[in-house]
Amino acid sequence: MPRLVLLLLAGLLTSRAADVRDGPLQDLHGYFPLRTDASPEVFRAMRLDVAVALGLHPLPTKGPLNAVIHGRIDQVDYTIDKVTFESAPGFYVTGNLYRPKHPTGRIPAVLFAHGHWKDARFINQAPDYVRQEIATGQEVFVEGGKSRFQAMCVQLARMGCLVWQWDSLSDADSLQFSEAVIHRFAKQRPEMNRPADWGLYSPQAEAHLQSVMGLQTWNNLRSLDFVLSLPEVDPTRVAITGASGGGTQTMILAALDDRIALSFPAVMVSTAMQGGCTCENASLLRVGRGNIDFAAMFAPKPQGLTTANDWTKEMSTKGFPSLQAYYGRLGAGDRVMLHRDEKSPHNYNLAARTAFYGWLNHHFHLGQPDPIVECDYPVLGKAALTVWDATHPAPPAADPDFERRLLRWFHTDAEAQLKAGFRDGFNPEVAAGWRSLLRAEPAATGILVEPLTQWRSTHFEIKGTLRNAAGEEVAIEWLHPIKPRGAAAIWLDTAGKAGLRDAERKLKPAVQKLLDAGVTVIGADLYQQGGAGLRQTRKVKEPREAAAYTFGYNDCLVVQRAHDVRTIVAFFRQASFGAGLPTLGGGLKLAAWGQAVPSAALAALDLRSLPLALDTEGFRFGSLTDFRHPLFAPGAAKYLDMPGLLSCLPRDQSLWLAGEGTHPDLPMARPNLTTFEGTPTERADAATDWLLR
Repeated sequence: MPRLVLLLLAGLLTSRAADVRDGPLQDLHGYFPLRTDASPEVFRAMRLDVAVALGLHPLPTKGPLNAVIHGRIDQVDYTIDKVTFESAPGFYVTGNLYRPKHPTGRIPAVLFAHGHWKDARFINQAPDYVRQEIATGQEVFVEGGKSRFQAMCVQLARMGCLVWQWDSLSDADSLQFSEAVIHRFAKQRPEMNRPADWGLYSPQAEAHLQSVMGLQTWNNLRSLDFVLSLPEVDPTRVAITGASGGGTQTMILAALDDRIALSFPAVMVSTAMQGGCTCENASLLRVGRGNIDFAAMFAPKPQGLTTANDWTKEMSTKGFPSLQAYYGRLGAGDRVMLHRDEKSPHNYNLAARTAFYGWLNHHFHLGQPDPIVECDYPVLGKAALTVWDATHPAPPAADPDFERRLLRWFHTDAEAQLKAGFRDGFNPEVAAGWRSLLRAEPAATGILVEPLTQWRSTHFEIKGTLRNAAGEEVAIEWLHPIKPRGAAAIWLDTAGKAGLRDAERKLKPAVQKLLDAGVTVIGADLYQQGGAGLRQTRKVKEPREAAAYTFGYNDCLVVQRAHDVRTIVAFFRQASFGAGLPTLGGGLKLAAWGQAVPSAALAALDLRSLPLALDTEGFRFGSLTDFRHPLFAPGAAKYLDMPGLLSCLPRDQSLWLAGEGTHPDLPMARPNLTTFEGTPTERADAATDWLLR
């Protein structure tokens, strides 16, 4: 029998290809075409993923805005107000509100997000700069050309629109965070990396999905709330626009919030560079998707885009045709446009603004004669536009204690919502967060390559590599009893396949006990397991120590290993495995220990009717202090850590659980739950007995 099996397996030998995951990591400079499965259903699901990545699932509690509108400036045919409001307790959004002097009825509103222009709202360019702009056709007015930001606001107000221009974090009057933190972050800050009262970019912040981009998106969302609170605004005609980083803000808010009726992200959307600043990147955000997908999420509503001599210059041939075709499939081909200007620099110049005016005029039925021509206006400086004065004093600037307090508020608010949402031991919002992290694709069965069989006194040892349809590989060791009873147990350990044996290379007593009882045991080296053990995961070639540059584009190792678990389960759930390979014919169970547990539990979210024996050894994602730790997973601590993950396991699964105490942190009201405590040896024995039931 052993010789026959060996001969048959020899005929199955296949040359091994490299694991697809061993290739270069994806980064923001990759290629991001529109996904081939683009559909309204796909993009509705993606909206949840985007909200999760930005820390907005569940949505933070919306408190009163406490808006202060003061210091009106009368400019004959339009007015300018100074505005502050609180997006969260003590967190101020600042900006100017432009309004037509004599509005008629409910009027449209435009949210104008700016990008990476220092003190954008206050810009007042020098005469030499303006002359160059005029000479190259970017602007036409000596006075009005000093600020393309004010030019946009003034013209829209003259067209009958209300315009809200607010400050991005650390810009102009937004003083509570420094530019060094928001846009120039480079190195981890030890004083901000701690289990409680952490700061941005720390592993704790990333584990709770707290990011600069998330904070900015929250401010943008609350800006929309503010604009819609104004009685003169027509809620059916609200638009958003912005260039560069403002284009990023535009496409993201438009993708997330149905209240936006028209979107015009300028010089940003492309299949190339996705946004280089820390304020444009968040962990999980672009794993398997990109900016062109975010733009498509807004379809079929009116959307305009622009190009320049930057990363958008190939948009007319790479990206826009597929976006336009998608709009066409929705019967809205005339609702998307591309204003091309590949000879101009990266900005929101007069030609691009004019394209926006025309697009807005057409779709919001403003009744303005085409083409719309800007008129000159008096530019105002910081002294006139700032919201802070003696009566309205500014909050402390760049206060690290404020940073900690703000993140604590978001964490406490989310935790309270998630814990309150449990019913009978389950919360769908927690489950949605974990599923978004997993990004589960249908488990590919895979094939066994390079198998090698050896006969032992009580079992066969079949070693080989499972390769799934995605090109992911996992090395397995399949211990098949001489006298099988049909059942099988997948045995996952911190040490990988080596965890089947003790220091003397003998099978551990628990494993031998299973084999003696006729149970097949399958060990595995999950991705990057085996050998000396991994201390740090890979990162992209990016000097800034921000996790989002790696984990905004690539799965974390915990998820990659969960893919392996799914591949193993799918393979051994087959009726047969090929010529010469023994069959199981019985039930499949899964046991995991230590560092293998998070991946096993994550994989099991979609693996129904799979009995699980898990020993967490008390592990918590929130305890990690290095975002390159093998068990680091963005968002894992936010969704209530290991107890939250365990609560999401299918209700029809029998679960044996150790390492969590007899009273886990969360209510585990579920059928077929067995908890156990004791020494590691006692836990292994108890788990084995449970597996043998």
